[in-house]
Amino acid sequence: MITGVIPAITTAAYIIAALMFILSLAGLSKHETAKSGLTYGLVGMGIALIATIVSAVHDMDALKDKWLPITILFAAMAIGAAIGFWRAKVVEMTGMPELIALLHSFVGLAAVLIGWNGALGGFHSSGVNPGDIRTLTNVHEAEIAIGIFIGAVTFTGSIVANLKLSARMKSAPLMLPGKNVINVGSLVLFAALTAWYVTTDGHTGKTPWILLAAITALALFLGWHLVASIGGGDMPVVVSMLNSYSGWAAAAAGFLLGNVLLIVTGALVGSSGAYLSYIMCKAMNRSFLSVIAGGFGIEAPTSDDTDYGEHREVNAETVAEMLAGAKSVIITPGYGMAVAQAQYPVADLTQKLRNKGVDVRFGIHPVAGRLPGHMNVLLAEAKVPYDIVEEMDEINDDFGDTDVVLVIGANDTVNPAASEDPGSPIAGMPVLEVWNAKDVVVFKRSMAAGYAGVQNPLFFRDNTQMLFGDAKDRVDDIIAALGH
Repeated sequence: MITGVIPAITTAAYIIAALMFILSLAGLSKHETAKSGLTYGLVGMGIALIATIVSAVHDMDALKDKWLPITILFAAMAIGAAIGFWRAKVVEMTGMPELIALLHSFVGLAAVLIGWNGALGGFHSSGVNPGDIRTLTNVHEAEIAIGIFIGAVTFTGSIVANLKLSARMKSAPLMLPGKNVINVGSLVLFAALTAWYVTTDGHTGKTPWILLAAITALALFLGWHLVASIGGGDMPVVVSMLNSYSGWAAAAAGFLLGNVLLIVTGALVGSSGAYLSYIMCKAMNRSFLSVIAGGFGIEAPTSDDTDYGEHREVNAETVAEMLAGAKSVIITPGYGMAVAQAQYPVADLTQKLRNKGVDVRFGIHPVAGRLPGHMNVLLAEAKVPYDIVEEMDEINDDFGDTDVVLVIGANDTVNPAASEDPGSPIAGMPVLEVWNAKDVVVFKRSMAAGYAGVQNPLFFRDNTQMLFGDAKDRVDDIIAALGH
């Protein structure tokens, strides 16, 4: 039962904030409502933050020296806000995936620290034998163990994802001997340690602390191993899954802190992230369980020594002539476009071609870039009309009737080996079937393989021509060659 004005106001604020978060998720599901969805989220978080601060300060009134914790609270907020504002201001769109992975690690670390704080705060007991698990008197200890485990897995998993996405760690999957046994064995060991921890009298001895340390170390190792065992081609799914993990870590922290809003918010983030990961796995023809289980059942890729022949090069002037004579053009962007910051000249090129009567559309693969919706955000940023940006399922059947396809910085998402080579590491992954068009122009800096480390036979096809160099510079050259 709620007593007092402040607790009642806090509860009401939490309800409003939770509704704002739900509206935010609904708004972010569509291009047209994404901006309002973001606004709902910001307002909801503002309400939640203010309510939590007011509640915390109110609870500190009972302390003799309340100004010290209040000062620490506001100092921590100021430092965090300053760092967050600085990182958001300086980060490039190409750096968003690794930044988001890093932010997930903070959520995981917070859950670990909250779990240990909950343990240091004392074990709950109601006079019943704490060793009798049937009484469920030690639910608090179970919350601690589970919260720390989820948080630690999220923490190290997110760190590894950050290192892979920022190219400070190889994108190839780590293939330790018996990796599946390691993963399953870690989960079984965690369950055993948790049962032992929950049924241990925490008031005396070092045993509970040794068990808690063991659970933490095990979870840190498992988080590292799970993500390190996943290849670069599946990293967009991993980022989405880590987002889900961070949500469940927040929910676990909410149980420990007795914060209803944190539980609700964590559950929203956790469930929506898991569902997004499931959708992306379906789009990539990947097993959802195999990806989140650290590549369970996925064999290590083998090197490809196949001789595909010679590639053909083309210059910007020739591409401009092709585009000027085309009736239909499809542009398929990828991470390379983001790296080159080419979305603005691509938008200018699109407008120029449309003014000449050319039908221009964009084909977006579900995992184009290294973050869900990465390409959509870049194109929206450059003011490309929403109605000409189509998903892979909507546009794949139209490539056969297309005169020219411009592949700007994409690689694995347009690789015909996915559908034609059963032995390819990306076999079975649905891709944009650009090779069915009359002419294909691939914008690349070099002939290097894509992020998944797989050679692309598209580059050597008879209807494909390579335009080498920085994508932004090459698109600018094409615009200049097109004239007015």
